[in-house]
Amino acid sequence: MAKVCDICGKGTQAGHKVSHSGKKTRKVWSPNLQNIRVKIGGRIKRVNVCTACLKKGLVQKPAPKLG
Repeated sequence: MAKVCDICGKGTQAGHKVSHSGKKTRKVWSPNLQNIRVKIGGRIKRVNVCTACLKKGLVQKPAPKLG
């Protein structure tokens, strides 16, 4: 599973973790992805969406099944 948002394309970022002494080690930051059911083009699919896209309302969740 790729660590990329299917809506906005946000992915991992790399950089350095710097300790108090100034020693640098590699570090990776991952986006907060949620695997949710989304209604796309009249069909329901499971996609990886970052929480920023969820808060913005860029995806439409399907209606819950009753009964």
